[in-house]
Amino acid sequence: MSDRAGRFELAHSGTLFLDEVGEIPLELQGKLLRVLQEGQFERVGDSRTRNVDVRVIAASNRDLLGEARAGRFREDLYFRLNVFPIKSVPLRERPEDIPLLVFHCLSKICRRFGREMPRLTRADIERLQGYDWPGNVRELQNVMERALIVSTGRGLDLDLLPVVRPAPGAEFPPAQPAGDPDGLLTETERKRRDRETIMRALSACCGKVFGPGGAAELLGVKPTTLASRIKRMGIPKASGSAGQ
Repeated sequence: MSDRAGRFELAHSGTLFLDEVGEIPLELQGKLLRVLQEGQFERVGDSRTRNVDVRVIAASNRDLLGEARAGRFREDLYFRLNVFPIKSVPLRERPEDIPLLVFHCLSKICRRFGREMPRLTRADIERLQGYDWPGNVRELQNVMERALIVSTGRGLDLDLLPVVRPAPGAEFPPAQPAGDPDGLLTETERKRRDRETIMRALSACCGKVFGPGGAAELLGVKPTTLASRIKRMGIPKASGSAGQ
């Protein structure tokens, strides 16, 4: 018999996170149900019953109710877990979060590799926002790491990434001359898009404009130019500060 404590025992009086709970084999689901309902379990090879008080948070990318109706997941366990359901919206349904997540992922990766923060253009951000991200944030992190590895210079080479493809019904931004990336838009549409892009960049950089990790670096423009545009567009300080 081993004296090594299991996860439930270690989490006593605390919280235990069960990731991908839908992958648990049926023969083990009954044991999990007993712990959740009765707060009791026995260690492997031990006949002594132990009590445990644990808050359980379970996550799954499967439709557990559908799995239960198909006989692949215990229905009683599903209803025992489904006390307070929280639906996580997939990344493809919240593209406005992508600039912030891209900056966060790249910041972590650059620190790990000792690299400088790359410059991302507006077209880069829009291209990433046009992808459907079936792997959600984990896929985004992997794509950013791969892009940083294959890129040279200060830019991020997304053209080398075959996994970056448009979401159904979406298209990548049309190729435009560098000086006029929005040449197909009306002046009103261009100004609206510029304002939204700047506000997203400021949000992603926590309001920082100047210096490494600032919105100017993220957008690939001069900090003084960006600060001037922020002032001219009347973007409120709540969206970000034009200061250092």
